[in-house]
Amino acid sequence: MSAADPYADLHQSYGRCLRDKDFIGRFYDVFLASNPDVPPMFAHTDFSKQRMALRRGITMAIFHAGGSAVVERGINEMGAVHASHGRCPVPVGMYEGWIDSLLQVVADTDPEADAALMARWRQAMGVVIATFRARDTAGAAPVPAPAAGLFARVVQGLRGAH
Repeated sequence: MSAADPYADLHQSYGRCLRDKDFIGRFYDVFLASNPDVPPMFAHTDFSKQRMALRRGITMAIFHAGGSAVVERGINEMGAVHASHGRCPVPVGMYEGWIDSLLQVVADTDPEADAALMARWRQAMGVVIATFRARDTAGAAPVPAPAAGLFARVVQGLRGAH
């Protein structure tokens, strides 16, 4: 952990996870099996796009948890997409299952995962979920303008993921 990047340990952990090319696919296997309400939400999903969107989204979530303003627009866009009135709504009660599924696969994949690191993962993912919930509760409208800048491709990938 450093002052410049308070979640450097998570970036490193995520990098170790991504060395396993099946990491994202295994996450979806675990998540889809975690709750009978999840599979119908992905009935019309192009998983090749969805896997890339998730891969980028986790990176953005870690940066967001660390307070990076660079990802603010992308996080707002993801929150709008998954809000109750968004293009791909996610019931707020399902976010915990998403985190649990992610952490299960991280723990199984990262050889350096320990209780402290897993607590940091939960904390960081909790930050982005709290942002999504607050956005949904506030009834914020989706971000209308196209994304620009460093994470434009991330946001474009999210738009094409469902």
